[in-house]
Amino acid sequence: MAPHDHDREDLTLPDLIEGPTRDLTSARAAALAHSGDHEVDGTSGDPQGRQLHDQPGGEPGGRRQEVLGRLPAAGGLYRRALLGAVPGLGRGRGRELPAVELTVAGVPVDPAHLAAYDRVCGFRLTDRLPATYLHVLGFPLSLRLMTAADFPIPLTGVVHVANRITVHRPVRVDETVDFQTYAENLRPHERGRQLDVVLVGSVDGTEVWRGVSTYLGKERAAGGGPRRDRGDRPTPPASSAQWRVTPRVGTDYARVSGDHNPIHTSKLGARLFGFPRPIAHGMWSKARCLAALDARLPDAYTVDVAFKLPVPLPSTVAFRAAADSAGWDFGLHSARDGRPHLVGTVR
Repeated sequence: MAPHDHDREDLTLPDLIEGPTRDLTSARAAALAHSGDHEVDGTSGDPQGRQLHDQPGGEPGGRRQEVLGRLPAAGGLYRRALLGAVPGLGRGRGRELPAVELTVAGVPVDPAHLAAYDRVCGFRLTDRLPATYLHVLGFPLSLRLMTAADFPIPLTGVVHVANRITVHRPVRVDETVDFQTYAENLRPHERGRQLDVVLVGSVDGTEVWRGVSTYLGKERAAGGGPRRDRGDRPTPPASSAQWRVTPRVGTDYARVSGDHNPIHTSKLGARLFGFPRPIAHGMWSKARCLAALDARLPDAYTVDVAFKLPVPLPSTVAFRAAADSAGWDFGLHSARDGRPHLVGTVR
């Protein structure tokens, strides 16, 4: 297939929801298979209680702990989310945050998958994991949390507005990671409600990585939250690089991340949610910016970004970065009119 033909690839909604998912703990899954167990959409346990059975644990921060045998499969969770959005099929949403924390232990890194992720996002191939890769590695666990029937914001149509990642030390490709995830800080917003989904990665009992994703659920009867500054938009600084972002970025990132939200990969899916054409994943945009700074990042840091306007596919974006004694300020803007897509800091 010629490159320009590949760039026009457009997946159907069934392709997206039934699309490729990855069991990142395949060795454990194989061991369970020898015992006659099998996975059911990553959401239910087996009769013998050894598979994805939720095992209650302690109560960190007042939350009930549920231990999963392995990472859930994303495909079944997306099907659940779509069915929950169909009128008459979905159940009522909770008004409070679920008092639950999901955990999974011993998640390995697949070097081939890491290499594919690095290629899509522009990172160098090394034995250290990019800061954003652990978000992808643990994302199915957070997805399980967010697709629960009582989660206060439905996954379909949710807007990822900000993401903060703290790297305490580099994580190597040969290390296995324990993940925990929970939601906190449900609050009003002028357009609905926001909350934070926290994902923590630990190695040998020590936290090495923490990600906080802020999501907005739009609601018609919104109000009470802080309003955005509607003053004049400042002129963006001069860019240091320009990148052409093709539709292939949407489909390739979906495959390596497991995030098959149709607004990123399908013209039909994007239109169903009010976008004239697909838009890039926000976490791809963040990863691409970090890749441009990769050789100049310290071993420990916090990278904080706010997602502004979507990056339509295709489009050309302008990247800029400026260093000072505190770290880095960076941003991504439209190369055509200077409108901001992302602003961030490394500290």
